[in-house]
Amino acid sequence: MGEQEQWQLDDRAPALYQRYLVPAMTAMWAVDLVESASPQVGARVLDVACGTGVVARIAAERVGGTGRVAALDINPGMLAEARSQPVVTGAPIEWHEVSVFAIPFPAGGFDVVFCQLGLQFFPDRLAALQEIRRVLMPGGRLALNVFGPIEHNPATHALADALDRHVRPDASVAKRTEHALSDTEGLRALVAGAGFRDIVIHTETKMVRFPCTADYVRIQLAATPLATLVAGDDGAATDRLVGAMVRDVAAALEPYVGEQGLIFPQEVHRLLATDPGDSDV
Repeated sequence: MGEQEQWQLDDRAPALYQRYLVPAMTAMWAVDLVESASPQVGARVLDVACGTGVVARIAAERVGGTGRVAALDINPGMLAEARSQPVVTGAPIEWHEVSVFAIPFPAGGFDVVFCQLGLQFFPDRLAALQEIRRVLMPGGRLALNVFGPIEHNPATHALADALDRHVRPDASVAKRTEHALSDTEGLRALVAGAGFRDIVIHTETKMVRFPCTADYVRIQLAATPLATLVAGDDGAATDRLVGAMVRDVAAALEPYVGEQGLIFPQEVHRLLATDPGDSDV
């Protein structure tokens, strides 16, 4: 399986992802992630698996015009969407279509490396972390986040179950992989195994809002890799499939629906670690 093969977006999906899922979900976690690492004015920052660039843009404002921000992803559609966003005040952002396993920068070139909700999709997570550590300066910081257990994320859990029920038994693999690093002790051991030290993990839950359950399901099926599972030439059959999934997810998420729409909890682990500067990886 290729790098991030389970999380690749095609066609209109990156634009829909940026329009709907960034403001609803990823932006709030991106703010926390950048703030947790506290990059200083003038710092050199790398955003790995940057997607449409929400972390990179926040970091660029934080480090200012004297700083440096580079962002990399292997998905050209996501990078095209990132480049199309308004330019932020602060450091110019360098966008690179490259793999985390071959970061095109010399050793020790960055003060902080971010990875938002991406590590779980790398086929060799240890190798990815070792390459990230290579480009960090001694004493530099890694800041990453991953989703908590799927059982603590009811919307994802309900959608994954509906996919398996209505599409095929393994249709939810991409959604369930989002939670593959939910065990904090396993996550800590993985990062330590790459040579990082001073590892701190903080778990937080935030509330996610959508106008209704149908909107949540339809956006997930259009703005994520799940789109390939429901796409087909028979529009009527697709509508029936999506309708059945909406009904299942709505039933599961009924406790989270009120006058203000669908509001559900989402749990994320945020990890900070330091490169001690030795070579015993």
